[in-house]
Amino acid sequence: MVEESILTDDFLRELINVGEVDLLVGLDTFNDAKTVGNVMQAVRAGLLRYFPRLRTVVVNADGGSRDGTQELVRAASISDMRHVSNLSSLRTLHCISTQYSRESSGGGLHTILAAADLLRASSLVVISPESTNMEPEWVERLVRPVAKENYDLITPIYRRHKFDALLVRTLLYPMTRAMYGKRLREPIPTDFAFSGRLATQFLAQEPTPSDVGRMGAELQLSLSAMSGDFRVGQSFLGTRERIEHGAAELVPAMRRTVGVLFASLENFAVWSAVKESQPVPTIGVEHEVNLEPLRVNRKRLHQMFATGVAELDPVLRSILYDTTLAELKALALQPEEEFVFPNELWATTVYEFAASHHQAVISRDHVIQALAPLYRGKALAFVLENRDASGVEIEKNVEAICLSFESLKPYLLEMWETGK
Repeated sequence: MVEESILTDDFLRELINVGEVDLLVGLDTFNDAKTVGNVMQAVRAGLLRYFPRLRTVVVNADGGSRDGTQELVRAASISDMRHVSNLSSLRTLHCISTQYSRESSGGGLHTILAAADLLRASSLVVISPESTNMEPEWVERLVRPVAKENYDLITPIYRRHKFDALLVRTLLYPMTRAMYGKRLREPIPTDFAFSGRLATQFLAQEPTPSDVGRMGAELQLSLSAMSGDFRVGQSFLGTRERIEHGAAELVPAMRRTVGVLFASLENFAVWSAVKESQPVPTIGVEHEVNLEPLRVNRKRLHQMFATGVAELDPVLRSILYDTTLAELKALALQPEEEFVFPNELWATTVYEFAASHHQAVISRDHVIQALAPLYRGKALAFVLENRDASGVEIEKNVEAICLSFESLKPYLLEMWETGK
């Protein structure tokens, strides 16, 4: 059922004028005028080259841009590319845009899903406006498994720098894999495709708790697919440009990711029954690492970890067992160059945080904030361990983290039932 409250009258009229479609391309934007033009060009070329006969619409859910982002999307059409691409389409590509409140529950993705439900789209693909090096082939690699091979969710695999996406590698991938039994490398996708069936069920779910309801919709969608009766896979896209984020952005990022993951565990019956993880079908290269040099401020990571352990002592005492906290305090005394954060201690720490989040021993948002400096410690340890590592060695080290989370899952189950 369409969430009519998030579709304005003007937007509804535009959607009705489009009619039913086979494929909906979604773009969730906010002041992306510098990049959205290149992304739209790649999207259009991909649609022309690989899916010329599909009834397609581009839906731009915009969070209130003031830089002309919406105008750039609306101006996009198949016709303005024919003279340069020597490609032709049997159908018109509609490009429509609407604004949503960035404070609204679900945000841009829910607007895109509601539009797809109204248009009865059988397949959807969401592309990040920050995917500036996107190639037309990305559209084919994401959409074809859904449109032609009956997959319900296809997430990306990128060629990343070995120190990129450390939150995913050290926490989100290992924990989602242990909880839900699917080895999905990018559980928080930025470019992904999914079926209308998954979109409809996701829209029909009960609203998420108020503290995470306005964020993390992409992770919520992939968790729904992993925990439900859906066919899940992943496809190698290629290199993704590394996007720099400041240290101040870590806590908001953890709210959107770790906060959503912890909240999903309230559905105890779903994840508690999962005993081990299984590979998911992978199209193309399973993993590929870029070994080019990348500067990481190790001293800053070490300082923020040590300071966080000391300054958050009262908070950490309410979250962690005494033995775990004592081990973390010992780590904080290690010199930077000798710093090691054992995988078992990291998994134990994260699981004690998850159990305390469930039990709401303090504000759940404060639980997430308190995990941030400890994650910085694990990020530092990963960087130090893999300074000279090859791609194969890095993959082996990520696998070791995952196995620690899987082997210690009974510990989380015990805490969930008995409390700290």
